[in-house]
Amino acid sequence: MRIFLTASSVLVALLLLPACRFGRASANTSAPEPVVEEAPSIPPGAMALIRAYPEFIDSYSDNQLLFRDGSSMVYDDGVAKSYLERLDDADPEDMFADVYYTGPVRVPEYCYDPGRGRCEALFKKMYGSSAAEVRKHLVDVQWFGQKIPFTSVNGAADSLRAVAADIMANHPEMKKYFDKSSSFYWRAVRGAQRLSAHSYGMTVDICTEYSNYWRWSNPGKEELDELEFKNRIPDEVIMCFERHGFIAGAKWYHFDSMHFEFRTELLYYGRE
Repeated sequence: MRIFLTASSVLVALLLLPACRFGRASANTSAPEPVVEEAPSIPPGAMALIRAYPEFIDSYSDNQLLFRDGSSMVYDDGVAKSYLERLDDADPEDMFADVYYTGPVRVPEYCYDPGRGRCEALFKKMYGSSAAEVRKHLVDVQWFGQKIPFTSVNGAADSLRAVAADIMANHPEMKKYFDKSSSFYWRAVRGAQRLSAHSYGMTVDICTEYSNYWRWSNPGKEELDELEFKNRIPDEVIMCFERHGFIAGAKWYHFDSMHFEFRTELLYYGRE
């Protein structure tokens, strides 16, 4: 018999287990302890995806992410991959190879790039498999004197609006870091075949005047080379984005400090 588990069903099962054990142990009887079968575990990464994208992902079973439209996707293809292979051919499980941390920026370890590897099949399913499909879900977001297009899928546009409101309420002196921002652009990553996160309409680049990018700062260097780290985006800006579901490219070894990507699954995973 195939067992389908949702996040809520696992939580209920886990809550019940201690009650059964402690209740039986307190009884004054010599009868044997009842056998309580523990619910099969859901990998933490799969659970984070279920929590982050409930409009699309319903549950997990037998190494499959189960979608609300009746389709499914292999969570872990079982292939041991190198750093470059995780970038170019990530399955959902590979996206959690590095744990994203929140808070002030620190100099990253070699090739620490949480979120830089993306499962294209998953993101195309949610946001659109072509530029035309993605555009159907774009809405205008008022953004520090601009209107920028951002996807409404998964509440991304609302979260970006929340970032703007948070900055204006708590750090209006940081407005200069948002001048001439950009967002949707269907394209491949520079020097690679995989799609940029900007292709899905859920990523924003803020002002390049105050930004650092690993290729600009390390001319001639490639993915596996040692890099000199640079970042000029204040922690207050980065942590504001994180409060509203975004990760910061300033946290990466291959730093892209202007880059903020709506990736709530990585934030959920990092809290586990």
